[in-house]
Parts: sequence; C-alpha cells; structure tokens
Amino acid sequence: MNMFLHELKAMRKSTLIWICALIGMTALYMSIYPSMTVDAESFRKLLAGYPPSVRAMLGIRLESITSMLGFYSFIFSFIVLGGAIQAMIMGVSILSKETRERTADFLLVKPVSRQSIVTAKLLAAGTVLFITNAVFYAAAAGMAGLAAKEAFDHWVFFLINLTLFFVQLIFLALGAAVSVFFNKLKGVLPISLGVVFGLYVVGALMAADDSSSAARVLSPFQYFSPAYVVEHAGYETPFLLLGAVVVAIGAALTYFIYIRKDIHAV
Repeated sequence: MNMFLHELKAMRKSTLIWICALIGMTALYMSIYPSMTVDAESFRKLLAGYPPSVRAMLGIRLESITSMLGFYSFIFSFIVLGGAIQAMIMGVSILSKETRERTADFLLVKPVSRQSIVTAKLLAAGTVLFITNAVFYAAAAGMAGLAAKEAFDHWVFFLINLTLFFVQLIFLALGAAVSVFFNKLKGVLPISLGVVFGLYVVGALMAADDSSSAARVLSPFQYFSPAYVVEHAGYETPFLLLGAVVVAIGAALTYFIYIRKDIHAV
C-alpha cells in the first residue's frame, strides 16, 4: 500500500498536466463546432472535396460530421492519440525509472517481492488513468452540452469516451512490457513516441484501406471505432476481446520478465 500511494504521489503533477492538456485540446476543437453548424452544408461540401482515403484516415463521415456525436467522433481520434502517449510514457517509465534514477538497489532490498512491486506500480498507473478519464469525461460532457444546439445521446457519448480508457490500458501494458526488455533505458520519450506514432500511422493507413479489415489488429487505435459506436451504441466484440488479450499478454510478460531479470542499480 505504501508503494502504491508513493507512486500516486509521484505521478500527481504529470497527471494534472495531461488532464489539462486533454481538456484544453477538447475545448479548442469544441470551440469550432458552433460556427461550423451555422453553415453546415458548405462545410460538408468542403470535406466532400477530400479524397475518400483521406476522409477515412481522418475518421470523417460526411453524413454525420455536423452532428455533435459525428463531430466528436472526428476530433476524438486526436484526443485518443494524446491519451495513448500519456499511457505509453507511464508504462515505459513506471518500472524502468528505478534503474534510471539509481534507486533500484534501495527498492529491491526491501522485504517485498518483485511481484508485489509490479502489482503496486501497475495498479497505481491504472488508477491514474482512471482518474484522468473520469475528470476528462466530466469536462468533455460539460463542453458538449454547452456547444450542442440539439439533443444527443449521452450514453453513446459516454461509450465513445470510454474507449479512451481502453486504449490507454492497452498502451500502458505495451509500455510496461517493452520496458522490461531493456536493462537500462536512458530516455523514455523516444521509444514511447516511436511506438505510439508508429501504430497511429499504421492505423490510419489501415483505415484508408477498406479491403483488409483484418489488418486492423495491427493497431490498437483501430480497435474501437467511434463511428461504429455511434451507429450501434456498442463495441465490436472481437476487437474488445482482442484489446483485453493484448493487455493480459502485456501484463503477463511484464511480470514474467521483471521477476527473473538482473536489475542493475548503477
């Protein structure tokens, strides 16, 4: 419990920064929506001039882009990208920081098992992501309510936002699993940004190619389509299960390797 609370305290500043960043990004996009609805038809014609592949990559659906849920589905891909970066950085750093900051010797001589260390750190990271999503959803729902000129389905709006938490859990597990393969990481940002942006680009390219839906498994960004959520008020079960499997495998690898690896303090 002490380690869990210590990790929460250590991450409180960065968590606040990420929450403010996600809310600020959403506020910026939401500020565009009222003016866009004033001349909705012209806006649709403008977007119709984009090639279909580009519209697919950006998640633009002409038939619903001027509705609150349609517009939010479009901007949500950028919000998820920011959330994925937060989770990936957290996953990579949560265990590797002990060797980077040369505190591994202090931690590992304590009467606590390595399994307990991993559990406490992952639970703390998961709690931080839950808090991030709870605060973000409250802010986003408030902004959507103020910006919308007509009623929208709040349950569907909630389901769209919940996918942010799912994607973050996936990248948290991926980040933790990646970090334990290195004896010492000099920097967290290069590998975190490389993995996130790499998978984001892969996901964008897959979205532009409708001929191979099976390729969506390569990118967690394509597991939860906001457009599908809006249309069906639910998730695609195969990809929901796939996301759970990725999280389970990532967590299992983290435990398996961290418990057995040689950890150098210096």
